[in-house]
Amino acid sequence: MSRIGQAIIKIPDGIEVKHEGNNFRAKGSKGELTASVSNTVNITIKDNTISIVPKNNNSRNKAIWGTTRALINNAVLGVSVGFSKDMEIVGVGYRGLLQGQTLSLSLGLSHPVEIQIPDGILVKMEGNTKFTISSADKQKLGEFAAMVRSKRPPEPFKGKGIRYANEFILRKEGKKK
Repeated sequence: MSRIGQAIIKIPDGIEVKHEGNNFRAKGSKGELTASVSNTVNITIKDNTISIVPKNNNSRNKAIWGTTRALINNAVLGVSVGFSKDMEIVGVGYRGLLQGQTLSLSLGLSHPVEIQIPDGILVKMEGNTKFTISSADKQKLGEFAAMVRSKRPPEPFKGKGIRYANEFILRKEGKKK
């Protein structure tokens, strides 16, 4: 039995959900999300709850069961509450600037790194070294945050670079004289 798969999803007030074929739609105050679901599981929507059960107990269906439940839960949470990641830029002279739908980063290179912000993602700068990325879609949020971090990942000696706010950087000892 999948502990994640058997957990029941509660639908918050003001959220509208539909299951049509292989698509699951959730609509709420933060927007509308669609999750594609496998036809190897049964999805039951009743009394403001969603339950997912595999059609039969072979290993492939059990593997898909928990994943399907997680995708549906992320869609419901995304349209009701949303997701966010806090990030920070560490280093002397490193800073960020938001210009419309473009995030401009000065990262110690000869040129500023400019990143277009995709639709559905909101970036909010707090000062010039801290920013928050938020979105209703958890997967898009994670991909964009990882792409921004990849422009200058934290280095192990001084910890300079772009990092998640709660990330722990394993520091190395420098040269000894």
